[in-house]
Amino acid sequence: MEIYRLSREKFATPLSGKGSAIKGARWNSIGIELIYAAANKSLAMAEVAVHFTFATLPEDYMMITIFVPDDIQIFEVSEPDLPYDWKDFPHPNSTQRFGDNFVLENKFCILKIPSVVTKGVYNYLINPNHKDFASLKIIGIEKFPFDKRIFK
Repeated sequence: MEIYRLSREKFATPLSGKGSAIKGARWNSIGIELIYAAANKSLAMAEVAVHFTFATLPEDYMMITIFVPDDIQIFEVSEPDLPYDWKDFPHPNSTQRFGDNFVLENKFCILKIPSVVTKGVYNYLINPNHKDFASLKIIGIEKFPFDKRIFK
């Protein structure tokens, strides 16, 4: 399987989760390393685009293609499994605790979780501290210019 991550060029490699640990995000608290990826390139773009305006959009984004071997176990959750406020903005502490528990339990390398931005599509959260993480491979990195019409 291939999953996708959109990242600023200087943070494209290596995959580490250190960036999300600095500030925390929807699914992880400060200090918890987690790598955010998406089921397809369009979702990866949408997940990033919601945080910018045309004026604040950096021009150095790269689309990273990550290969996930078939033997990697993925823990899948659906909406009823999530905290009641999982879609709230700004993100609530409940979603951070949910993701933190996933990382700290360390049973799975990847969590497949519904996207807040695009209903019916999934994000993939990668635990870089899991034993299977080393078997994931970056198989492509390409410049990703945003279409400016998205920000009209």
